[in-house]
Order: sequence, then structure tokens, then C-alpha cells
Amino acid sequence: MGQIMEIEIHGSGSELQGVGHAPDGRAVFVKGALPGERVRVRETRVSARFMEAELQAVLSPSPHRRAPQCPLYAACGGCQALHMDYEYSLFLKRQRVTDALERLGGFEAPHVLPILGMESPFHYRNKAEYAIESGPNGVRVGFRAPMSHRVIDAPGCLLQHPLSLGTARVLRKWLAARPDAAVLCRALVTRVTGKDQVMAVLCTGPKAPREMEDLGRLLFGQIPGMKSFYHLTQRDRPRHALDGRARLMRGERVLTDGILGLEFEISPQSFFQVNPTQTQVLYTQALEAARLTGRELVHDAYCGAGTISLLMARQARHVVGVEIVESAILDARENARRNGLEHKSEFILGDAAQILPGLKGGQPDVICVDPPRKGVDAGLIEAIRKSGPERVVYVSCNPATLARDLKLLCEGGAFRLESVRPVDMFPWTGHVETVALLSKPKSTQHIEVELDMDELDLTAAENKATYEEIKEYVLEKHGLKVSSLYISQVKRKCGLDVGQNYNLSKKEDAKVPQCPPEKEAAIMEALKHFHMV
Repeated sequence: MGQIMEIEIHGSGSELQGVGHAPDGRAVFVKGALPGERVRVRETRVSARFMEAELQAVLSPSPHRRAPQCPLYAACGGCQALHMDYEYSLFLKRQRVTDALERLGGFEAPHVLPILGMESPFHYRNKAEYAIESGPNGVRVGFRAPMSHRVIDAPGCLLQHPLSLGTARVLRKWLAARPDAAVLCRALVTRVTGKDQVMAVLCTGPKAPREMEDLGRLLFGQIPGMKSFYHLTQRDRPRHALDGRARLMRGERVLTDGILGLEFEISPQSFFQVNPTQTQVLYTQALEAARLTGRELVHDAYCGAGTISLLMARQARHVVGVEIVESAILDARENARRNGLEHKSEFILGDAAQILPGLKGGQPDVICVDPPRKGVDAGLIEAIRKSGPERVVYVSCNPATLARDLKLLCEGGAFRLESVRPVDMFPWTGHVETVALLSKPKSTQHIEVELDMDELDLTAAENKATYEEIKEYVLEKHGLKVSSLYISQVKRKCGLDVGQNYNLSKKEDAKVPQCPPEKEAAIMEALKHFHMV
């Protein structure tokens, strides 16, 4: 049994787990703990620099703590933030982006805009992968437990679309009556379009149930909007559920879905963002960052099936998309034809690091990158720097690699970081998407003037922001209301003069409310903004 200890939680990690310190100074990561809490934990994994621990008791709960709304929360692992209120999860995600840019990227007080969350952050996923397991206790259709192959049966889920959950329930009941068929099935993948049209893909090993057509009839009869049913035979040792050969069993070969007025084909193995509402928010931010006027040449690395490329093609002179996956390039070309944008776009198969420098048509005005979690390849970083575009729009799903890549792109003054906008693409999880804008520094003319040094001797009042200015900045930048008392507490921590605090009670034994961590961080950023610290 691991060591049991009581610790203070002072931060959060990449999966929104709490972070504290053991008595020996090592960092302790605790799933389910929140910043500001005192907790009792039991160590479960120990290394030279850090340890992981299991939460045993919350001794001093955070005001942001909430009871999880899902009965499977502790076992499933699909969500990481149901034990806190949604607004606080957004704060932690934005802080994660800020911390990565400061610590890993070396950016001082980066301009991180308020994170864009969802009005209703439930049942947003349009794609689901349900694992299937058959055993002595019956059939389970659900999700794998963390760090395990064990399947957690999930008749309900707060993230999945109701039509997807309905499809899984029909399959679960069908398999329960057919044990011989159940042992052959490995996964169910569902897709739901914005028009509530459903595609179901049953994934099996080399052998498939003989009653597949019967299942297709059942799905079409019981699920409203069911339009397409596939059987997919997985490869040996598949990398993911859809790694194999798909065969249409019933209905339509493809479905169509829309993003910001463009239509895209959805087949079993095509890539499409899983949150349609936030996809439009994310891509709108990318378009706004690109600042297209109709005259620009845009290069889009990691273009995938051409979603961002084609959205930019509507507003640019021409867009060239590059992608190393052949099936994605074929989809991108078909999507361009479907939307009448083939004359304003072209898609090239290959490595963007090798292709971009040799492209004809002149220097690009904008380069867009939307890489996988590992970030941009080193060769492409150098190719972008040599191309010298006016702007680089970087869409990221990993704050750590984003910070690393932005640092490399900005080295030597090649670009400057202009803005960073986090978007909550996956509510209740630790993931956060980000749109960063880099721009080429403008050359400026310098005029030499003589100044009397006495004129530069600012008074204390001229060199400091007022309490009201700090409040306005925090409200506009973070959407938080802060009191003069909280500002005084943070200024006092920084060794700044706070003057007389009129918010203090005249009672000697009065309890003074302490500034919450998220408001303290926002006030600290305001002090940095006004050059007071």
C-alpha cells in the first residue's frame, strides 16, 4: 500500500488533475483534486521527480467543486472535469495555454484571449467509438476504463449524441440475444450529422455474424435518421476501431454535413471534427486571424480533407493544401468540386516541408498549419521561416507543442506572437484547441530626439493603474468581477503599496474573504499588463 499524506493542491495538470507537492518537494498529480483544496491522498506511482496519487478525501473543498452528474464518472475516464463547474474548467484550460506559452515558449505575458466555451456543453459529440466485450456476465457496449482493456458498459453518456446512444442500445440488446455473434464483434462506430442523419459501422475480426442484414433492418426500423449501415473488417492488430476494410450493408454510401456554409462528405473512415458547434467557432477564429481580403495566396499544411483550406479559399485569391495522407487528399479534391471551389484551390500529396519551398505562384501571404498532437515537424518550421509569409495561423490541439513551435518560429525576430485564442472543443475533458496568430514584424523608421530626463521622471500616480482600471481590465479580458479587497491582497503579495483599504470590516475578529486562485491569476496578469510588477 502506498504512502498516505495530506497535501495542498496549488495547480492543475494537462488532464485537469490537481497538482501539489509531497513533503520531499516532489510534484504530486491527483486526479479529481482542485486547486485551493487540501486533500488526503495515497501514492500509486513514484518516480525520481514526481508521483501520482489517488484521492482519498477532500479535507477543504474548493467552491468550484460539484457532484459529477454521471454515475460512471469514476470508472469510465472519458471525462476529467465533471467534478467542477464548467466556468472553472474553462479557466483552468486557458491557464494551461498561458502557462505553456510562458514556461515552454518563453513568452512574457502572452496575449491569451478569453477562452470560447459552449452555451450547452452536453451531448455534443457527432462521432462515437463503442468497444464491445462479451463474457460470462453478458455483453458490454461502452468505453474502455483508463489504462485498461476492460469495457465499461455505458447505456448513457453526457457527451454522446442521443441518436448515437440509441444505436448502441439497439446493438446491445441484439447482441445479448446472440452470444455467438457477440464474440465476433469488436466495436461500434457511429456518426451523426447536423441534420440528425446517422451512420453506423459494426467492426469485427475476420469472421462476421451471419445475421448482419437482420441487424441493418433493425437499426433502420428503430433509429430515426438512420441512413447508412456498414460492416468493417479490422486488420490484424488494428491501430484504431476503423483500421480495416469497410463494406456498405444498407443505405447510403456517404452522408453530407456542413461547416459555415460548405458541404463535406462523411464516409466511415473520413476525418471530421467531432463537435460541430465548436468546430464553427474554431474555424471562424482561424479565418479572422488570417485577415483575408481576396488578394492573398494561402498555403495550408496538414490540410487533411480540406476543411480549413476551402473555407479560406472563399475569401482568398488561391489556396494550396498539402497533406501526406493520400485518402485525405482525394477527399479534399472531391470536397473542392462539391463546393465549386476547385478553381480557387489545389491539393498536393506529399510532405509539406519538402513541397512548400518549391511551390510556384509566388511568396504566400498566409500559411496555415493544423498539425497532430506532436506538433509541426522541424523541417516544416524551417520552411515556414524561409517562406516569410505576412501571417502564420497555427491551429493546435496541444498547448505544449504549440508553445515549442511558436518559440522556434519567432526565433531571431522572424515572427512575433500577436494573439492566442483558446477554444473549448471538448467540454469536460482536459483537451483544449487553440488558434495562434503570428505576424511578420514591420520595419519602422527611427527619429532621434533629445529629451530632458526630468520629463521622464514619472510620479507614482502616473506610473500605476487605478483600482477601477484594473477591475475594467480583468472584466474585459477574463470576464471576472474583482473587488478592491482582492486587488489589495494581490498587490500586497507583490510588495506594492496598497494604501488604505476601505473594504475591511471594523470588527476585530472579522473573517476576511481571500481572493480565489482564478481571480488572483487574472489580477496578477493585469498588474503585469500595467507594468506594475
